[in-house]
Amino acid sequence: MKITFLLTLSSLIFFSSCAQNDTDQIEKEIKNANHLIDQSSPYLLQHAYNPVDWYPWGEDALKKAKDENKLILISIGYAACHWCHVMEHESFEDSSVAAYMNEYFVAIKVDREERPDIDQVYMNAVQLLSGSGGWPLNCIALPDGRPIYGGTYFPKKQWLNLLEQVGDFVKKNPEKAEQQAVALTAGVQKSELIQFQEEHSKHTAGDLVKIWDNWKPKMDFNQGGIDRSPKFPLPVSYEYLLQYHFLSKDESALNITELTLRKMADGGIYDQIGGGFARYSTDAKWKVPHFEKMLYDNAQLVGLYARAFQHSKNPYYKQIVEESLGFIQREMTSDEGGFYSSLDADSEGEEGKFYVWKAEELDAVLGEESTLVKEFYNVSESGNWESNNILFRTRSKEDVAKKYGLGLDQLNEKLAKAKKALLKERSKRIRPGLDDKILCAWNALMLKGYVDAYRSLQGDEYLKIAEKSAAFILENFKRADGGLNRNYKNGQSTINGFLDDYAFTIEAFIGLYQATLAEKWLIEADLLMAYALAYFGDENSMMFFYTSDEDKALVARKMEVTDNVIPSSNSAMAKNLYILGKLLYKDEYIDRSVQMLNNVKEQTPTGMSYYANWDILLSWLVSEPYEVVVVGKDYLAMRKEFDQYYLPNVFFAGGRTEGKLAIAENKMVKGTTTIYVCQNKVCELPTESVHDALKQLNK
Repeated sequence: MKITFLLTLSSLIFFSSCAQNDTDQIEKEIKNANHLIDQSSPYLLQHAYNPVDWYPWGEDALKKAKDENKLILISIGYAACHWCHVMEHESFEDSSVAAYMNEYFVAIKVDREERPDIDQVYMNAVQLLSGSGGWPLNCIALPDGRPIYGGTYFPKKQWLNLLEQVGDFVKKNPEKAEQQAVALTAGVQKSELIQFQEEHSKHTAGDLVKIWDNWKPKMDFNQGGIDRSPKFPLPVSYEYLLQYHFLSKDESALNITELTLRKMADGGIYDQIGGGFARYSTDAKWKVPHFEKMLYDNAQLVGLYARAFQHSKNPYYKQIVEESLGFIQREMTSDEGGFYSSLDADSEGEEGKFYVWKAEELDAVLGEESTLVKEFYNVSESGNWESNNILFRTRSKEDVAKKYGLGLDQLNEKLAKAKKALLKERSKRIRPGLDDKILCAWNALMLKGYVDAYRSLQGDEYLKIAEKSAAFILENFKRADGGLNRNYKNGQSTINGFLDDYAFTIEAFIGLYQATLAEKWLIEADLLMAYALAYFGDENSMMFFYTSDEDKALVARKMEVTDNVIPSSNSAMAKNLYILGKLLYKDEYIDRSVQMLNNVKEQTPTGMSYYANWDILLSWLVSEPYEVVVVGKDYLAMRKEFDQYYLPNVFFAGGRTEGKLAIAENKMVKGTTTIYVCQNKVCELPTESVHDALKQLNK
């Protein structure tokens, strides 16, 4: 929908932002705090001592706006966001700016990670107005919450000018402001609202070819990723391309996937010393990261590299998984078994200060080994970024080993020793701020990452952590009524869960079931699916709303459909329905899943990464997946043996006994462990050999 600008204002749109609160501020006198002081979100607490009279989103703020007939200023960000931090220092800590905001606006601060539903609505409004968006997100709305104008980051002078002009415009032109609100709200309400599609086209291999034919010209076959900057890791895109190659044998899909994985792991976007990935690369070569580290990125990338290792047995992928999980265990895991949300990009007021190096620092720490290490990681005396050095790789280990007359094992030993020493030295620095809230959806993604690592690397310690994570979710997020909460902090679980909380928790529990064949996880997944269908399902379209029908209504009730850095909650639910339908013999689940895909299928040929998770489901419909049922006393050993192979089109079931699932009924043979390879409820002759079962899969 095209929105006509009623305000001629310039804005600087930057895609990123802010840092977490200085905990010292919390110790100030309570009388100096605003209405955010009682919140648990580190991002909101960061602003608790601003002179701006911030409110959290809620009835108090909305009632104040209506009672006093004031415009609402909705400012949205997150704790690890650099540009949010910049705008806070420039504007929200300035007494003159605060005085103007307090007099003419009701100012509301929102943590987008706690309240993605609010972020969706107002981000959509800004995108309709400007064609782009990001954080901090600043949206001005009428007293009833309908948006009229917005943008992202604004420098102080421009911010004040914007507020004055918007306020003056609304005061002098109330009819035009109302027209703007009506048009913009209608656009937000219609955006991504999916309709039921009656026509059901047949799903064919040609659909998958068409998708890749449209996608391929947009890829960077020199540096990996999409051919643009900045570059974001898009894990689900490469999950799909791996799967597409498995089905089609198209080498170009595999080549771009492996190139991207290698370039990301070599680049500055990857923490070469401590493991884990930063949010994105500001350049096209993966060199200069935006230094914030998000749980959801690392959770998904662990899974991607694990499956890439399963596919190729490349030890580099295994190393990335192990190092990234080392980072998660060391810096992002609570004693209770939950996972924290993010690490800030900034420390000591500077972006990246914690992660960059001077050449002389490496000399002091590493001594005679410094020359080799500096060359390997492109460290120069003058620096490779803003007079400092980001560690990244451009030369192969083979080339460096040859130059220094070393064997590969010797080089690896020296590098490992150097990394350990540098990590120890780095730990003495002032650390970036930690956003220690624990989110259900993101914890489920991390749980799934551990399951993937366990299956691909055969690491039992990863399974133990995954099981502890699953228990944590059930204990701290699941309510007595069967629903989920969104947030956990300071021993309290709060905020009614959103669709992604259900989608990724269901997916994680399905994954845990397929790894262990413990029925309880599949039962939990199905219970959550039943709850989601009851409270989030739209029976007209067969899609899901992002918010529960028990949530207080916003100006629009959204459906999340397009995949991004995180897959959309609807695409994840469609896949969940399909797998549960296959494993539980619930045809109604499969039918709904297929309908959901049909509703968006028209967009998949040209949607590229925005429909990558949908494309995975499409590939299952093109090539019917197998159900492999393993039953008997050695079920777990045999089940694990399959994980030596990349099998994206196989769903596993079974256990020591037949259990309660229909899929395993009458498949127990006394005295042995039996494998059944099935498709659509029709099974091949049973076998007692994984090798023979693999032959049946490869017919």
